[in-house]
Amino acid sequence: MDFDALLNHYFGTSDPEAIDDAAFAEGRHRLEIDFRTERDAGRKFALWALMDALGFAPLPAEAFEKDPAARRAAEDYLDAMGKLAGE
Repeated sequence: MDFDALLNHYFGTSDPEAIDDAAFAEGRHRLEIDFRTERDAGRKFALWALMDALGFAPLPAEAFEKDPAARRAAEDYLDAMGKLAGE
């Protein structure tokens, strides 16, 4: 999934700085619903990564409680993002 396409789909713009509060709330709601109902592991991970980038992703243990491989991938993703951020 393409990050810009996901932003456009959920928030109406590919520029995160241009999302107003109302569009963010509506997009967040739709994104959380789609995340909870998505069955394809790759798509579900992409939706979770977008939620993480926007600051509202659930912890990997909660998000992927029934999928240990996806949970490990999400934890690895967070570790890598932490290293990039200098944590």
